[in-house]
Amino acid sequence: MGLMGAAMRTQRWRLGSAALFGVVASLSTVALLGTSGWLISYAAQMPPVLALSVAAVMVRSFALSRSVFRYLERVVGHDAAFRGLTGLRVRVFDRLERLAPVGLRRYSGGDLLARLVADVDTAVDLPLRVVLPWLQAVIVSVATVAFLAWLVPGAGVALGIVLLLGLTVVPWLSARMALHAERRSATARGALSTSVVLSLHGSADLLAFGATPVAIADIRRRDVDLTAIARRESAGLGLGVGLSTALQGAAVVLCVIAAIPAVVEGRIEPQWLAVAALLPLAAYDVVATLPTAALARLRVRAAADRLQEVIDEPLPVRDPQQADPAPRGDVVLTCRDLRARWSPAAEPTLRGVSLTLRPNERIAVVGPSGAGKSTLANVLLRFLSYEGDITLNGVPIDLMDGDEVRGVVGLMQQDAHVFDTTLRDNLRIGRIDADDDALRAVLARVGLAAWLSSLPQGLDTRVSSPTMSGGERQRLALARLLLAERRILVFDEPTEHLDPGTAGALTDDLLEVTRGRATILITHRLRGLDDVDRIYVLINGQIRAEGTHEELVAQGGWYAERWAQEVERGDLAALTAQIPPGTALIR
Repeated sequence: MGLMGAAMRTQRWRLGSAALFGVVASLSTVALLGTSGWLISYAAQMPPVLALSVAAVMVRSFALSRSVFRYLERVVGHDAAFRGLTGLRVRVFDRLERLAPVGLRRYSGGDLLARLVADVDTAVDLPLRVVLPWLQAVIVSVATVAFLAWLVPGAGVALGIVLLLGLTVVPWLSARMALHAERRSATARGALSTSVVLSLHGSADLLAFGATPVAIADIRRRDVDLTAIARRESAGLGLGVGLSTALQGAAVVLCVIAAIPAVVEGRIEPQWLAVAALLPLAAYDVVATLPTAALARLRVRAAADRLQEVIDEPLPVRDPQQADPAPRGDVVLTCRDLRARWSPAAEPTLRGVSLTLRPNERIAVVGPSGAGKSTLANVLLRFLSYEGDITLNGVPIDLMDGDEVRGVVGLMQQDAHVFDTTLRDNLRIGRIDADDDALRAVLARVGLAAWLSSLPQGLDTRVSSPTMSGGERQRLALARLLLAERRILVFDEPTEHLDPGTAGALTDDLLEVTRGRATILITHRLRGLDDVDRIYVLINGQIRAEGTHEELVAQGGWYAERWAQEVERGDLAALTAQIPPGTALIR
């Protein structure tokens, strides 16, 4: 729980104040019940009214102080807990941001969501449901036992033994019974969240292939598992509550038995018998919360372990302590003997890649799937560590801050994310201060002017990935990248997942808007590459050929074979388009 404890320690003064208010409120509750019992018992003897005045004032005082200090404890305690929670959430998100996108490959989106939301929110339980209840229970128990021992030593000893059992044995038994369930609870919540997120994300494919019942059955199974875990947690809590109630009754009986001889022998006044009977009830009301606190502690520990697992994840790239500034003006990007792998234990994905990109030059990196093209894009953006040399105007990028590098090199990936917000806000991710005229202009440059005019609220229209086609999403991503005005543009499979017609149109527009700008186009489609300055063929992590489109076609090999396949498919598509509608095809 070190991570959560560190977050809450930043609020130690507020939490200390909340603890003080809670102790005073709990002591007031015990004193109120004891004073009320004394007052009622003594009043039954019909003493002079003035003899009851002090006790009556004390009853009112304790009643008011209990309410006031309990209110202060809740306000100050929750304020401190939520302040600490904010700091913890920011720290976890900052770590996730530094790990993304490469360092989070082994975590699913649903699991990360559960860690960032449910597990972080569990941190509130640490001060409010673990630390403060234990602190109040211990102090109130000691104070009550000390007072009762002064009044009737035997009753004090009896109450001390029973309260000690309530402070130690009962919470331990409750926690022991629910230990296995609590350890699995956070993981089960993450698994359920993952299943729901994946099913929603892939709902179209599930419906298309009739696999929705399978997905629903998986969600139901995980929900049943989580319900079974919760049921076992409830059993542990029920055991604790039952034992606490039994011990509370035993404490009352033992204290009364110990106090009766003192009343008979005249060592204490008769009205103190009511006090001896009622104080154990009041003290045990505070101690009875400890089974819940014990389960909360297990829950906090499990959530903290899951968060710590993310925090301890090694960073894919570490920024230097004294970073060099990024070069100004036009830049030359040079890669020499570049090697990279996705994890230390994995085989290298890039094996000695060397290439150069000069100002105003456009190059393409092509190759089959799995050749290392996306790895190259992640390395150039400093998302992934590497061996060899990558320089901007001769300055190694591993000597620069990652944000500085990404201020020079911009990336458009194969599956652009559209945030569920207005079109204006989605575009301003590229440049936060862009005005509406600049936004309309860049949309026109990428071929979205007609689409913009069709939107009911223009730039204020709320958009999201499900409301846009694949081509519209990619063009929006292109507009965002152009707004960012990066000096080097990297496109990682920008036409992936698009139909041939949409992909071809997007490629034509992309090559048009990048004319005269330093650009790296990473793709496995060869259409339009006769318009770039140089092409590198990447196969199995190595550059196997380079040259212009005409030179590579003449050389033969993978590029020429791929080009012939694309030409053949294009001819077949053109021939099919000429067939009149309704014509029967003879097999």
